[in-house]
Amino acid sequence: MARRKKEPKEVHRHNIASAAQELFEEKGIESTSMDDIAKKAGYSKATLYVYFRNKEEIVGVLVLESMKKLYDYIVTAIEEKESVKERYYLICKALMRYQEEYPFYFKTVLEGINIDFEHSKCLPEEKETFRIGEKINLALKQFIEEGIVAGEFRKEIDSISTIFSFWGMLSGLIQLAVNKEEYIVREMKLSKQEFLKNGFDHLYCVIAKEGRYE
Repeated sequence: MARRKKEPKEVHRHNIASAAQELFEEKGIESTSMDDIAKKAGYSKATLYVYFRNKEEIVGVLVLESMKKLYDYIVTAIEEKESVKERYYLICKALMRYQEEYPFYFKTVLEGINIDFEHSKCLPEEKETFRIGEKINLALKQFIEEGIVAGEFRKEIDSISTIFSFWGMLSGLIQLAVNKEEYIVREMKLSKQEFLKNGFDHLYCVIAKEGRYE
């Protein structure tokens, strides 16, 4: 224990958060207690509370870290010096990568982020998660607008509603491919990647000026 006391605070927080993530993936958030996390991380429960106020704060930290990764993946895809269409597929692949690396947080980040900061007891991590989400939306908005200017996307589409529609459709498609992979392979005779490529193609047609794909 003496060795631990000499380690920086962030090392302890990382150790605890990592242990909690494993438990959340195994048992779910609701079924995981602070006692479980302390035992998994090798800390006493009292020591756990030195670094985290409660389980909700640990969840907030983990969601925030995964959101930062998603931002990096999306922005990297958008900044590639490729055509609009090619960057669209890179964005799709970025979301696939995020789901593969953070399956537990994939739905959490895309489905629910607290925005009521005035009337609810929110954590600093929730505010930061929201801020990063807004940065992602802004980057995607600029991508859509660049596609319109380039003549690749239909000029009448609204960039903001398009972004949220695509969040729903792309995330739903990716999660469906994960949940139904066995059925897709057996009954549709497609790999998960082929199924997703077909889906991405169809969604691209929704906003493409020509309304078709090759």
